[in-house]
Amino acid sequence: MTAEEDSIEQAAAERRERLKALREAKELFNAKDGDADITADGDDEPKDDENQSLKFRNYLPHDEKLQEGKLAPPVLPKFEDPIAAAPPVEKIEDPFVNIAPKKPNWDLRRDIQKKLDKLERRTQKAIAQLAEEQAKANQELAEENGEAASGEDCLLRD
Repeated sequence: MTAEEDSIEQAAAERRERLKALREAKELFNAKDGDADITADGDDEPKDDENQSLKFRNYLPHDEKLQEGKLAPPVLPKFEDPIAAAPPVEKIEDPFVNIAPKKPNWDLRRDIQKKLDKLERRTQKAIAQLAEEQAKANQELAEENGEAASGEDCLLRD
């Protein structure tokens, strides 16, 4: 337990020191113009404005004194792209890129395919039944006229 208490006390002491340093930094920041010339070391020597030169690359200050430190935007050298200068290479199309179906209604066709198959079977049955009825009608008509014709001949004549 003593090790834990020591570590807790040590952490608390470190925190107190950080808070004290933050308070001092806040006081220096909020100091008035007369106090601004005092250095952070506590010396009463004013800072040399000649040694400090602020450079503003991306900011245009509102103060006229600071506008002197505004830098001109850098001039970039012209870059010639060797790839753009080369002739275009014929592009080989990847077969896996165009996996998407050609028609936009493929999902609808897939969903109703069972119904379409069922309808196709019914249609074929109906056509076959109509062909039989027509063949019977032609055979009856041929018998009435006295002609003896086979069922196959009737289908071929139609």
